[in-house]
Amino acid sequence: MIGATGQIGRAAVRALAEDGWEVCAASRGGGRDGRWPAEVRAAPLAREDDAALAAVVGDGCEVLVDLVAFERSHARQLAGLADRIGSAVVISSAAVYEDDRGRGSDTQGEPDGAPRYPVPLPESQRTVEPGDTTYARRKALLERELLAAGGGAPPVTLLRAGAVHGPYSRTPRELYFVKRLVDGRRRRVLAFGGLSRFHPVHVSNLAELIRLAARKPGVRVLNAGDPQAPTVAEIGAAIDAVMGRETETVLVDGAPPDGGIGDHPWAIEHPAVLDMTAAERELGYRPVTGYVESLPATVEDLTRRLHGRSWEESFPEMVASYGADALFGYAAEDAWLERYDRGGATG
Repeated sequence: MIGATGQIGRAAVRALAEDGWEVCAASRGGGRDGRWPAEVRAAPLAREDDAALAAVVGDGCEVLVDLVAFERSHARQLAGLADRIGSAVVISSAAVYEDDRGRGSDTQGEPDGAPRYPVPLPESQRTVEPGDTTYARRKALLERELLAAGGGAPPVTLLRAGAVHGPYSRTPRELYFVKRLVDGRRRRVLAFGGLSRFHPVHVSNLAELIRLAARKPGVRVLNAGDPQAPTVAEIGAAIDAVMGRETETVLVDGAPPDGGIGDHPWAIEHPAVLDMTAAERELGYRPVTGYVESLPATVEDLTRRLHGRSWEESFPEMVASYGADALFGYAAEDAWLERYDRGGATG
């Protein structure tokens, strides 16, 4: 397994080991998770080093699970090892989808750029043009290279993951609500009426999909999502319940006003809800957990990581992805709420 000590890998290694697989957990640092069975073998691996990857694969493996594949070169690495890999399971992303007018994750910020996907969104929906300029295009290129390789690559299951959540995330969306509660915030603003739905997938559900795909090799693309796709307002209320708080939510129709007030990590205008029928049919997938049921462990992880440290120290990738003021610009938010209370801020 490549990327074994990341958020997904920690759960996936454990699921495969408990299912009877002999697992080599490869990661840059070669570390271990304390919950893994003792027989899991850890190995250091610099992913970009072709020789190092070949050495870890050794004489061969029945399944290679790649959690960090991102671009054409990674697909070609796997193709180069096809004679030593029985099958592969590779994590892709639901970000590859675009609607019938060519709108997708890359056009969200453009005028009339919000995609309108079918609900639910099937794997047959068109995808962005493959390329090497954006996350979505690079994932689409990875998919194309793996699927087009035919006999030049092992049979591969591509899992198009939704919004991944659970402990050990480097960019946890739930931090948006948890930190506000830790900071004693009693009001929050949510754009798009709090109705944004960006289908989540818990790491244990991804691990289950990986486990099932390892048992049943094939050439396929499958969505990866939880049994529910709650709205962002429902997510906020559920986190309130876990933390024993009650927050007033101010709902804003439409996009975030005044430079991002009410923006949040799930902010999309129209729902992105994945169709899980194919995974259920082809793999017998049944979710391990639901979003609300999984929240206590996620909240505990986030509050632990916030304790005694600034959030910028604990979550540097979150800062890089969103910016500090974009998520927790309290002064600007309070000024907007003051105008709202006076009837001067309506959107």
